[in-house]
Formats: sequence, structure tokens, C-alpha cells
Amino acid sequence: MKRRTALTAAGAGVFGIAAAAAVPALAEAVGDDRGKPGGRFVRGADVSGLLKNEDYGAVYRKANGRPGDAVQILADSGVNTLRAKVWVDPADGYNDKDHVVALGKRAKRAGMDLMVDFHYSDAWADPGKQNKPAAWAELSFADLKTAVYEHTADVLGALRRAGVKPTLVQVGNETNGGLLWPDGRWDQLEQMAELLAAGCDAVHDTAPQAKAVLHLAEGGNNGAFTWFFDNAVANGVPFDAIGASYYPYWHGPLSGLEANLNDLAGRYGKPLYVVETAYPFTTGDADGFANIVTDPEPVAGYPSSPENQVHWLEQIAEVVRNVPDGLGRGVVYWEPTWTGVAGAGWDPADPSSGNGWENQALFDFDGKPLPGLRTLGRL
Repeated sequence: MKRRTALTAAGAGVFGIAAAAAVPALAEAVGDDRGKPGGRFVRGADVSGLLKNEDYGAVYRKANGRPGDAVQILADSGVNTLRAKVWVDPADGYNDKDHVVALGKRAKRAGMDLMVDFHYSDAWADPGKQNKPAAWAELSFADLKTAVYEHTADVLGALRRAGVKPTLVQVGNETNGGLLWPDGRWDQLEQMAELLAAGCDAVHDTAPQAKAVLHLAEGGNNGAFTWFFDNAVANGVPFDAIGASYYPYWHGPLSGLEANLNDLAGRYGKPLYVVETAYPFTTGDADGFANIVTDPEPVAGYPSSPENQVHWLEQIAEVVRNVPDGLGRGVVYWEPTWTGVAGAGWDPADPSSGNGWENQALFDFDGKPLPGLRTLGRL
């Protein structure tokens, strides 16, 4: 499809980056939305760090305190979708194709769906950095598009051969500023669109049952979303759904998320998901590495506590479920199983790096499930 640039990078000021299945019995108990418009409501958990955590000794416990399999504990709580990121050639070997397939097989055994999150990088990709994989650094733009297609198809093909059929596939992670910089940066609109289209095409060709999702951070920033998606539509990107990150302590009031999602539903008519959210249950630290969120009251009036984890999950899910025309389709909690374990840190290139997220997990420092996990499974 011919792509054109109907909008210009002048919108970048609004854009904000120029400067910077549950098992059958359980499904009946907690409520399964299969058969309703759009299918079941996604009650998701991003467990990208789980395999590394397990390898370094993490223990997860059932409600009775006995050790158990983390994926099964999630499923037994009502979580119906696992989200797993994929990196191209990570320094520590985790989050590569083989690890995503392993998580996908575990999800299937537990009766859960799989959401795949392509970063198109060897490490973290987010609004502040979208670095090319080392192996792609010197590719021409034409070859870069081919690499995006082939990498996406390769991972999805491996999942298919393993009997795993993802329901959602993210083409890029928090791509507010584009992807694969500098070629696909926000100020290279046509090239950004072509790279996104290559990923979407691979999803449709290799996993036709899945929706191709484009994902932005700042879920309350309507200007950022409309700038990006107006450009995506104008340039012919064949995406199927929209994903948003919404962390209430970073991304503004809940009313902003509500207004944004409702507007996006009317503008684009696509399914909408909050694909990342979280809230602290404590200000404590389990591994001696500084936590990312340390404020005892991350949102005014809502101290870090198990009760407020529950509150924010319920409030965010209510906003999503109330999106017009049934287009609000789910909520995914980010890294609920990333508990503090020595060696399982955030930096794939630094074995000594720690975990700044364990105070936002849905398991406490003893590995016991918090009330928020049950809430997530009943959204």
C-alpha cells in the first residue's frame, strides 16, 4: 500500500518527545467474556522477567503459603493472558525467541492466552531509547524493513510450531518516539510507518489469529496518541489494536486516561488495551537496589499499600470496561512476578544490576500473593 505523509513533524510538540484462558472451572467462577463482543476481557500479566527470576532462585507461593508454579498461581487467580517481551540478541540470553516460546507453552498448559511484545532491540526500548539491535546497525533501510519482518515472522513461526497461537502481538514497545532510531524516529514519519507496517504484515502473515497492536506510553496524553495514530492511519500502517501504558504516578489523573481512551475509540474504532500498569504495595526494598518508585504516597491521597494496588487496578479496569462500543478490551499488569532475587536484575549486560520493581509486584517479599493478584484475576 502506498504510504503518504499527510501530517508533519510539527505535531511533535504535542507529541511530547522532541525533548525527550483461565481453566474452564475457574473461568466460570471469575467470569469469562468469551462469546461477548470482542471476546474475553484480557486480565493480563507481563511476566517477561519470570524465567530469569526462577533460574536465580525465586520462590512463588500459593495462598496457603506452599510453593507453587508462578504461571499456574496466576491462572488459578483468574489471570487469562501472559505478556512476554522479545529482544533480538540480549546479552544475558533471556527474553529471546526460545524464552518467549517457553513462556508461551506454559501459558497454553495453564489455559491462558499469550501476548508477544516485540522491542526490536537487544535490550529495553521505550520513549527515551529505541536502539537498533547490534546485528542490524549497518543495514540499509530496505534491509532493516526486511529484518523487522523476518524477526517477527521467525518468533511467531517458532510459537506456531510449538502449538502456541498468540492472540495479541505488539509491533514495538512504547513507540512514542518511533522505533529503530534513527531510521524510524518520530521525525522520519514515512520510514517509521514502513517499519511498523513490516511488523504488522509479519503478524498477519504468520499469526493471522492475532491482533497487531501499536503501543504508546503516557496513556493520559491524548495529544501524543492522536498525533501518532493519525500519522499511522495516514501512512497506511495496518494495525488492529491500540495499547497504552498507564502508570498513575507518572501519567496523570485517571480522568486523562478515560478521556483519551474514549476519544481513541471514536476516532479509530479499534480495540483498546492498557498493556502496562502497576502500583506499589510498600516502600520497602528486598534486594538493596533502589526502587524506581520510592515516594510513600506516589499519587496524592494513595499511599503505597496492598489496598491501593487493588484500588488502582479496579479503577483502571472500570475506565477500560466503560470505553464506548465495547472497545475497551483489557488490562495488563507489568511484571507482577518480578520479585527481588540476587542476580535477576534489570540490565541484561550487568549481572550485578538489581531490581527496582519488587515493591510493585503482586507477590510480597516472601513470595506470597497479594490481594491485587486476586483483583487482577477478577477484573
